Amino acid sequence: MTFIRTTPPRPVEVAAIFPELAPLARPAIRLHPRQGSPSVRDSSVGGPLLWPAGEAWPHCEDAHLHVDSGCRRSPTEVRLTRLLQYRRRPDVQPALTPEEEALKERNAAWLARRLEASPPRPAECPVPMLPVAQLFLRDVPLLRPPGQADLLQILWCPYEHDPDYKPATALFWRSAAEVGDVLVAPPEPYEADYPGYVPEPCLLAPEAITEYPNSLDLSPELQETLEDWNRWQAGGADVASSYAAYPRDFYSIHLGNAPGWKVGGWPPWGRTDPIARYCAVCEAQMTPLLTIASREWDGDEGWVPQEDQAAAGGTHYAGQNPAQPTEVEVGSTDNMQIYVCPTSPEHPHTDLIQ
Repeated sequence: MTFIRTTPPRPVEVAAIFPELAPLARPAIRLHPRQGSPSVRDSSVGGPLLWPAGEAWPHCEDAHLHVDSGCRRSPTEVRLTRLLQYRRRPDVQPALTPEEEALKERNAAWLARRLEASPPRPAECPVPMLPVAQLFLRDVPLLRPPGQADLLQILWCPYEHDPDYKPATALFWRSAAEVGDVLVAPPEPYEADYPGYVPEPCLLAPEAITEYPNSLDLSPELQETLEDWNRWQAGGADVASSYAAYPRDFYSIHLGNAPGWKVGGWPPWGRTDPIARYCAVCEAQMTPLLTIASREWDGDEGWVPQEDQAAAGGTHYAGQNPAQPTEVEVGSTDNMQIYVCPTSPEHPHTDLIQ
């Protein structure tokens, strides 16, 4: 499956009105995940990994909280439930197909077997990690892999971990050409704390864009400059008058950070003020690698790809929400940002919820 997603042009060329912003422009790649059937040779979100059969699958060795969230289900149960929910909504087509009835029965039988079983307590055993993203350098040239590597694989443990109550992440760089036999059936965790920690398999339509900093990343002087409505008007910006009292909001909503899954770019601050991250090995200031987003867009439809605008404009979806194709939800519909060391991508990464 090959598809394209295109971000609409920004309402104004902000660096032409505010040349002070030009040096702060950064390249980013919007990944535009959309549900599909990726193979191990595809860049994907939540898809199968090109993982060597002879290499141990990563497990999380941390102690896991055993306070049931009330939402815990196995990845298999989460995916089956979604399929039954979204394939036929009662207000669209009340009757299930025979195949879906069989799937519903299979789901019920599987749940019964699970309830009868005596599973190991998660706190007493390493937890197999779930694939989150697989990115090939050929598709995402912004990646800066070490050595001859051309493939990045990101997994997480779908339990919340202290102190920030978020999944623990793991990164692996490898050369795709060096992978011989591929692991066919990797282990899965017994359960996930929340359904939002189980990504749906998605193919990608990477798109290169230019981003500018979140307004919180700007100096106080530049923040004040963006509040000058007269300068916006003098620059010829066709800006809605409703922003006249809050021109910095116009910048933040329409011109700064692109929403959704992306590589590179600027951090999407909001939950906190900007927090610099420093490498634990060399103390270099770390840079954003990947944004794992709960939504592809939210509120501002100006960032909705041209190819999705008809679907995004509707209020009724017969299938999954077009703004949440991955079904991932971190924090309170927040983003998880993964940071890496610019000096050496092999140094330990870090992550944070925003």
